[in-house]
Amino acid sequence: MKNIRQFAAYLLFLLCIAAGSHAQAPAAWIRINQLGYLPGGVKVAVWGGKGIAQPRTFQLVSAATGKVVFTGSTGTPFGAYGPFDQTCRLDFSAYSSPGKYYLKTDSITSPDFRIGDNVYAGTPGFLLRYMRQQRSGFNPTLKDSCHTHDGYTMYGPMPDSTHINVVGGWHDATDYLQYVTTSANAAFHLLAAYRDFPGVFEDKYSASGLPGSNHISDVLDEAKWGLDWLLKMHPSDNVMFNQVADDRDHHGLRLPGEDNFYGKGFERPVYFCTGEPQGLGKYKNKSTGVASTAGKFSSAFALGYDLLKTTAPAYAQLLKTRALSAWQMGQKQPGVCQTASVLSPYIYAEDNWTDDMELAAAQLYHITKETQYRQAAAGYAAQEKVTPWLGADTANHYQWYPFINLGHYALAQQSTGAERERLTGYYETGIQQVWNKAKHNAFYRGIPFIWCSNNLTAAFAIQCYWYRQLSHKNTFAALEQANIDWLFGCNPWGTSMVYGLPAEGDTPTDPHAAFSAIGHYPVDGGLVDGPVYTNIYKNLIGIRLSNPDEYAAFQSDLAVYHDDMGDYSTNEPTMDGTASLVYLLAAKAQEGAGKRQYDHGGLIRGDSSKKQLTLVFTGDEYADGAQVIRHTLQQQHVKAAFFFTGKFYQQPAHQALILQLKADGHYLGAHGDQHLLYCDWQNRDSLLVTKKQFLDDLQANYTKMAAAGISKEAAPWFLPAYEWYNDSIVAWTTTAGLQLINFTPGTRSNADYTYPALGKQYRTSAAIYQSILQYEASRPAGLNGFLLLTHIGTDPRRTDKFYRRLGTLITTLKQRGYHFNTLEQVLQ
Repeated sequence: MKNIRQFAAYLLFLLCIAAGSHAQAPAAWIRINQLGYLPGGVKVAVWGGKGIAQPRTFQLVSAATGKVVFTGSTGTPFGAYGPFDQTCRLDFSAYSSPGKYYLKTDSITSPDFRIGDNVYAGTPGFLLRYMRQQRSGFNPTLKDSCHTHDGYTMYGPMPDSTHINVVGGWHDATDYLQYVTTSANAAFHLLAAYRDFPGVFEDKYSASGLPGSNHISDVLDEAKWGLDWLLKMHPSDNVMFNQVADDRDHHGLRLPGEDNFYGKGFERPVYFCTGEPQGLGKYKNKSTGVASTAGKFSSAFALGYDLLKTTAPAYAQLLKTRALSAWQMGQKQPGVCQTASVLSPYIYAEDNWTDDMELAAAQLYHITKETQYRQAAAGYAAQEKVTPWLGADTANHYQWYPFINLGHYALAQQSTGAERERLTGYYETGIQQVWNKAKHNAFYRGIPFIWCSNNLTAAFAIQCYWYRQLSHKNTFAALEQANIDWLFGCNPWGTSMVYGLPAEGDTPTDPHAAFSAIGHYPVDGGLVDGPVYTNIYKNLIGIRLSNPDEYAAFQSDLAVYHDDMGDYSTNEPTMDGTASLVYLLAAKAQEGAGKRQYDHGGLIRGDSSKKQLTLVFTGDEYADGAQVIRHTLQQQHVKAAFFFTGKFYQQPAHQALILQLKADGHYLGAHGDQHLLYCDWQNRDSLLVTKKQFLDDLQANYTKMAAAGISKEAAPWFLPAYEWYNDSIVAWTTTAGLQLINFTPGTRSNADYTYPALGKQYRTSAAIYQSILQYEASRPAGLNGFLLLTHIGTDPRRTDKFYRRLGTLITTLKQRGYHFNTLEQVLQ
């Protein structure tokens, strides 16, 4: 447990037991969403107590000042749930001011959390780290390749053991099996996230998964990695494979390499889709057709075609061809295509398939406009109106996959009137069935605690979100948010279910994952399986905890969760669950950002729908342009923002300038005290400073600003040194009560510091000026919401000073209709 307040309460609980108390020690906890809460969203925490009366009221307290900012009633008690004998909901949705807070009831306090538009910013990209780590073929985490001999065919029309190249794709979880079932669903979710929320993703990695921009969104790179493998698994008409490898893989934890225990060198078996029961050992699956797999192939390919038809037309055309051939195979062989095992009965026992064909038909209609597909989609929709697990207490492993009927949303978006209402009603019925169970407990928990319960939770939250988009109703908004909150700490165990997210939170540290247990690599972004019913846990084979249970006080007869490598049932990250969560967090990040833009959690652009921008200047060593810039701004009646290091503020030669800029009404902010480089230029995740070093340096910056008459309250935005940071720096900035911002990328305005001796890095003032105007003219949103950064001074070796063109630039942009507003106006 990493949160100090939670740990203190837990320690007190254990000490009371150790002291010999025969009665249950009175204790209580407040569970929160550790990521934080959107200002305009539902904001609820859950209080749970043991042997203690429910408090009547609670307080929301500013972490910065210690002042109570909101007091609310704890409302109707919900009674016992899991480890707690009394629970209640602490609803502070009425309070919306951004900041850092904690909740308090009597002597119980919650961990600190934030209210802010950017609490979800950067989270979808963080989850993509795990997707890249799951790559088969070239693995960017290992910087090496694995499973390069895949594979040899089984059950196909060709002779068994025929070699086929199916290298690539994603490993399913900690084991290295690969399934079309999960991979096609994952690819679809990533593609849909890019389609629906392109602005929340970054371009920091190449197609290989290694650091480096390639001018393609990282989420699209990752989706294409999946599509490339899927094309190998459906290489031609009437040839379709379902999985690579089987449960002979389960020889124990190991890093991915070349597996030699399938009887044919390093090759692994590749199972052909026959539509009939399969299994090379004692156990056989219950396959009845191929449509469940074919439909997933078809929908992923069709969406891929739609998104890539302009930028990669030849590749997109191949996707379209395979989308159509997969559809035909599904039509010819209706039924489910389950996974195959050899040594154990554990399989993905999928029992539904019409939802997959409905989604495929809707996507094919979208790209062809042929009514036959629309009619087919409507027919399939009527065959599975409500996903069968919704409202149920249990289900077999992956029985109703992919846990949500994605086809209803795709078809409803193409529909109007009664048909749209009917499809939306299907979602409403399913959600209501879950709500009928959830409304009776404080966590609003209506998801069964079966294996991969977190995957069901993410999928159900997406269904609630889609219902809200289709119906324009907030009927289930609290239920939707409760499922998201559950994944990030508002659960009986008080822990996030995503490794490393949030950075300062209580998150899994000892997952059932070979990368962490053996390779000592962080499995950043991996969504773990989640809690299971206690009776399921007790009957599983081969589970033995490797360490004392840190959540022992929160286990119950209802459900268990262990952050322990030995528990493969609750603490194993899964690829497909993570991909589903990418979509959900992208939706939340977009909801928070509105039309603003974030990068690694830092705010880099204001509202892109408004024709306004702000000028930003940074300074550390040089200030030769100060008076030219100041006079230009005066003449143009423009207010700008200046971010200086502590060294700059401290210089006697700059004291008069600082007073002048203050008097002119410009914003003066922090740029770091000693102009430290916080993270590696090539490996952005690699920190070069500790948290203490960073915070001490930042405080020193503000101390010197205070000496110049600039208070911290008057300077809430911080622009990092070198304009370079990562998500850890953003998190640390937040703990200091500040918002990290940075310049808007796209132009070369920030290259005004370069000089000829730097070679290829050098940009002339004419080139910089043209880059700004060309960007403005070539993008639909132009420079709307831009933080346009240059420097207040540059190295003497640069004689071609860009600040001499500032007046001309301002005039030109004004003529193009832009308003130069303050930093606050642009970012609000």
